[in-house]
This record gives sequence, structure tokens and C-alpha cells, in this order.
Amino acid sequence: MSRQDNALEKTQEDIFRERAMVLARAGESVHGALEKLRQIQAIIDEKLRIYHDAVAGMYTFSSSDSNGKSYRSLDELYNDINNKIREYNKTREHAKLRYYYLIVTREAMGFRRHRMVEELYKIPSKKEYMKRREWTNSLNRE
Repeated sequence: MSRQDNALEKTQEDIFRERAMVLARAGESVHGALEKLRQIQAIIDEKLRIYHDAVAGMYTFSSSDSNGKSYRSLDELYNDINNKIREYNKTREHAKLRYYYLIVTREAMGFRRHRMVEELYKIPSKKEYMKRREWTNSLNRE
């Protein structure tokens, strides 16, 4: 093998390695955004459980959530839940953008099929804000 062939082979290996690193970083970026979504979802689930317990009379407003936050009223809890939903939706948009960048990167490298990527990095649906119910307003006055 000639010196020129060795240089060409080494250059091709370097290009292949760099392409692999770029794809890995793009995938890690999507994964990180989706992990953040899962964390926010867990917080929303906990707050919704507290909300439903409060409506059912099983939560006292002197209690607190797993982060030590206590609520003085259903309104405060309701607003906190909707703030978390807003954060979730914003983070979801970030995840969608990261996913788009991954697909564009893959296509720039010649990959045309993305089925595995679509299955691995499913972007969840946007969340609807919690709607205030009239019957919960009376619970705040007690």
C-alpha cells in the first residue's frame, strides 16, 4: 500500500469518526430535551395528584409536595400546575427543534430513512392548560 493510499484511508477514517460524533451529539441533544420533559411531567403528575386530593378533601393545605412547596389554596396550586404545563410546552418545542436538527444532520450525511429515529425519539403531544372548574372556587373560600 502506498503512502498516498494510507493518507487517503486515514482521512476517510477521520471523516467517518467526525460524522459519527456529530450524529451522537445531535442524538444526545434530543435525548436530553426528552429527559427534561419526563422530569417536568413527573412534577405535573405530582401536582395534579395533590390537586385531586385537595378537591376530594384528602389534602390539607398545610401539607407540602416532594420539593417542600406548600400551597395555601387551590388557586395557587392551579396556577402552579399551569405554569409547569407552560414550561413543559416550551421544553417540548425545544425538543422538537433538536429533533429537527438531528433529522437535517442525518439527511445531510445521506441517511434518508428515519423510522428508527422516529421510534427512539418520540416527541409527546403538547399539553392543554388546566381549566378552572366553578365548583372548585367554593373550596378556596373554606
